[in-house]
Amino acid sequence: MQEITEKISFTRSAGAQKSFFAGLDPAKFLILGFAAVILAGAALLCLPFASAAGKSTDFLTSLFTATSAVCVTGLVVVDTGTYWSFWGQLIILVLIQTGGLGIMTMATLFFLLMGKRIGFKERMLIKEGLNQLDISGVVKLAKTVLFFTFITEGAFAVILASRLYYTVGWPRCLWYGLFHSISAFNNSGFDIFGNVFGMFKSLTAYVDDPIIVFSITTLVIVGGIGFSVVMNISRIKQHKLSVHSWLAIVMTLILIAGGTLLFLLFEWSNTLKPLTWEGKLLASYFQSVTPRTAGFNTVDIAGLRSATQFLLVILMFIGASPGSTGGGIKTTTFGLLLVAIWSHARGKEDVEIKNRRIPTEQVYKALGVALLSGFLVIAVILLLNLTEKASFLPVLFETVSAFGTVGLSMNMTPTLSDFGRILIILTMFVGRLGPLTLAYALAQGRQRSVVRHPVEKILIG
Repeated sequence: MQEITEKISFTRSAGAQKSFFAGLDPAKFLILGFAAVILAGAALLCLPFASAAGKSTDFLTSLFTATSAVCVTGLVVVDTGTYWSFWGQLIILVLIQTGGLGIMTMATLFFLLMGKRIGFKERMLIKEGLNQLDISGVVKLAKTVLFFTFITEGAFAVILASRLYYTVGWPRCLWYGLFHSISAFNNSGFDIFGNVFGMFKSLTAYVDDPIIVFSITTLVIVGGIGFSVVMNISRIKQHKLSVHSWLAIVMTLILIAGGTLLFLLFEWSNTLKPLTWEGKLLASYFQSVTPRTAGFNTVDIAGLRSATQFLLVILMFIGASPGSTGGGIKTTTFGLLLVAIWSHARGKEDVEIKNRRIPTEQVYKALGVALLSGFLVIAVILLLNLTEKASFLPVLFETVSAFGTVGLSMNMTPTLSDFGRILIILTMFVGRLGPLTLAYALAQGRQRSVVRHPVEKILIG
């Protein structure tokens, strides 16, 4: 009798758990999925085999590193190349790939390898994870994303390994090439050159190396432009370039070109002074690409002029494009707000791009993303200014870098207090998932009002 009671209790418990997970909406499922991967990664990094010294790592350091990896940020409190062993670096690399592609894209790979059927619930989660508008074709998109990602990362791993052979020799160049190819494509900014050039140096040794510069920036741009844009471009003969793809490409080109010119102008007689004019152009181009949102650097970020550092803050806040491995409020969000302002200034009721009218709810969504992101950044800056011994600009820079999942730093991250680390961890997490996704998840389950109240205007401006 007792055995039957235990079986009934176990069945009810399993059923309740299944019902709990089945009842989760996509936004909540993704939040819990990312949190679970981060905690699992942190637990592995705590183990002695993960550190180069063969000793256990405190949980907060492991949690910070795992969060930075899964959220493809690149901010670190310990140097990746010197502190972590090969196995620790491999764990970080797996976390980067999982976080960059998304939980459900990696789950799709697992389903395909196991021969399992992908149901409606999984398709809804893939749609949410890849930031698509509808469910049709999401499995095919996920397959294409996986194929494109592995081919691109593999090809550039070979290119980087061939160049790094002259720096680290054989066979280390294979690992270095693979690590930095995956890190760059996923816009994470982790590097393992600490044992070669010194801790926290990133790619400063390759400031005027065209192979490294163009390889890393190409990976960053392709990974950050958005998978739907890549697919649209690959099928340009069958389909026209969509408005979304056009806006993402135009904004990316404007930000890269504008960032390059401004960086060149601001730093010509400062950090760029020792370089040739070709080196100056390469360094300026690299620094205009990586803030959105890769986190590599080829010049000392702390040595930049204040105006240049603030320029990077703006680029980091805007970030990459939707449905990509990058963060920030996204290029299309920023572009849509600019078009909306321009349309209003011209007295037009509709927001139009390339002879297409953009729905009002999308303009509201873009405004909501920008405002919520701004409020989050302001709140974190206020708290960090109270708890950390740093001036305002480094705090602003570090906060926006964490929110935009960038990884650039003014050397403040390793000096953060425990409370500061927790704040940055939460900021990276929210920045990767998106503040609006969290807001939707918290608002789910509340009944919508069907009452429409009388209209009354207020004074604005």
